[in-house]
Amino acid sequence: MKKLFQFSLFFLPILLLCGCGSGVKEEQTRTLIAVTTPERPAGQSDVIGLVTEPMEVVRVGFIGLGMRGPGAVSRFTHIPGVEIKALCDLHEDRVEKSQERLAKAGFPRATSYSGSEYAWKEMCEREDIDLIYICTDWKRHAEMILYALNNNKHVACEVPAAMTMEEIWDIINTAERTRKHCMMLENCVYDFFELTTLNMAQQGVFGEILHVEGAYIHDLRDFWDAYEGNWRLEWNRKHRGDVYATHGMGPACQLLDIHRGDKMNYLVSMDTKAVGSPEYIREKTGEVVTDFRNGDHTLTLIRTEQGKTIQIQHNVTSPVLTAGCISSPPPKDSPINTPSRDMRWTRRRWTAMWH
Repeated sequence: MKKLFQFSLFFLPILLLCGCGSGVKEEQTRTLIAVTTPERPAGQSDVIGLVTEPMEVVRVGFIGLGMRGPGAVSRFTHIPGVEIKALCDLHEDRVEKSQERLAKAGFPRATSYSGSEYAWKEMCEREDIDLIYICTDWKRHAEMILYALNNNKHVACEVPAAMTMEEIWDIINTAERTRKHCMMLENCVYDFFELTTLNMAQQGVFGEILHVEGAYIHDLRDFWDAYEGNWRLEWNRKHRGDVYATHGMGPACQLLDIHRGDKMNYLVSMDTKAVGSPEYIREKTGEVVTDFRNGDHTLTLIRTEQGKTIQIQHNVTSPVLTAGCISSPPPKDSPINTPSRDMRWTRRRWTAMWH
């Protein structure tokens, strides 16, 4: 009997995938929004599978040393053949704390850049750096990526790499023109669970996969204050949709061979009303919020060229992950195990259907 499997993979931490509609009238929501491919520069080829000259030593500069940056600095001290040449942050004290990490790991002191909104540009212009690692807020990612690429640097950037279609195409075109590696650092595609599942899928264990699910469901109320200038909460206040989709999208797209034989063609998205975030703001500041755009929970369905489907979810405000989740167990004689990890930030489940 041919097996047809449906998977539900709930991953910790979710590129840019916006919900449809914003309070518009019924007849307007029926309009199909077409996203066309702009005219591409002549003579360029894609960078999928790009290979560049090997380097015995990779010289790295880091931009952004607030939440994720210091951990990235520490991880690079464990990689053979790495020299950390420069550290950059708006705040000098953050740079010094990362300098302490280098000293503890036995690395020489890096050049410090701080005190200016654009100190990172001077760092990118150096000729003794091969790779720029970007750990800043989303709003600055695309600008920094483009500047680094145009200064002959490879780039690694935390997610999401860009926030508009214009930025996305600018990055693609620039990476193709400069022939430099430009990697969005989606960590979930390298987790043991996702890599194990991908290997099983590629070995044909699941037959033909028709439907995949991924999500970023992470209550951020304990973390909002750590985002400088409140930028992440403000982004959700001003924008509607799945604004942080890559943690779920990345593994889902790998399983369906997106951009390697299939592509995403259509999506429809809807959300709940905003309750949790306005309430959080009211409790913290006393402000009664009436203009919070992003709903508590966003659900997006995608259909691919090959007739597969993807479901993506986004929720950063609901404390329901471990306290309010109900699901029925699989049949006792089910051949499918249901792995789960009792963690604060994530809940994963498999659901299988076959004939």
